[in-house]
Amino acid sequence: MGETVMDILFRHDTVQGTCQPFSATPGGSSFNSIISVGRAGIPCAFIGYAGNDRIGQQTLDYLRQNHVQTDWFRLYDGMRSSLALAFLDSNGDAEYNFYKDIPHLQNNWPLPDFTPSDTLLFGSYYAICNGMRQQVETVVQNASQAGATIYYDINFRRTHINELEALLPVIQWNMQHSSIVRGSADDFDIMFGTRDADQIYTDYIRPYCQTFIYTSGAGKILCYANGRCMDFHAQAIPPHQVVSTVGAGDNFNAGIICQLIRNKICKADIPTLGTSDYASLIHTGIHFASTVCRLPGNNVPEGFKY
Repeated sequence: MGETVMDILFRHDTVQGTCQPFSATPGGSSFNSIISVGRAGIPCAFIGYAGNDRIGQQTLDYLRQNHVQTDWFRLYDGMRSSLALAFLDSNGDAEYNFYKDIPHLQNNWPLPDFTPSDTLLFGSYYAICNGMRQQVETVVQNASQAGATIYYDINFRRTHINELEALLPVIQWNMQHSSIVRGSADDFDIMFGTRDADQIYTDYIRPYCQTFIYTSGAGKILCYANGRCMDFHAQAIPPHQVVSTVGAGDNFNAGIICQLIRNKICKADIPTLGTSDYASLIHTGIHFASTVCRLPGNNVPEGFKY
């Protein structure tokens, strides 16, 4: 469940001396994840919307082309689809400019019936903004009551720092209703001014959710669960192989979710997982993320093996 945007990627043209667009692909945090889940062969669906315009229709077609069920995706008249301009530096890291209407919920939006074998992924500003709050709470509560696994990616951007005080109780509610919380060092540096994973888990995560995955780009990945901290490392990609880091975190999430589903790990199983189980989840996430960093798009290729 999440927002949709049209991602337009720019990079510096050394000949012309200007930034030039080289890729335009439907995107959005949870959207990037679900496309990769579909391409990896896992049955999946997307809850979201776009404007009823050319970009929105292209987004709908893109979901269907990538094996994502669209029963709960809507195109709305009178609403503009969103744009995200990503300007890549020499390392493939992006600086964003967003152009979008304020998200708001439309009436008569059908929602799925969850089962214990389902996994719900949600996060980013879509999951905490006022306009979508009613739907987010309803979907999360439905999933929780059905015993589904709920994976929450905080993904908090600096553009919303002025809203943090008002949004923090909503973030805490999301964590409290989640099976797994994922957050990056950048998220917590923006929110709380610290990158200390132990402090972050103890002060800000554990009171609401026991299972926490902490990522820091190509650095260490820490997983806190069952009173333990497990340390994993991502193999850094050689700089000359990095095309773009756009979608890396989203595909990390996709890899973990694919592995949860492939291994038939349900919400009730999470408290019993051991170090080898988390290693399998984390390394699958790394495999997805490192693959997409080598590609110009936001997703792993069709038929991706993991």
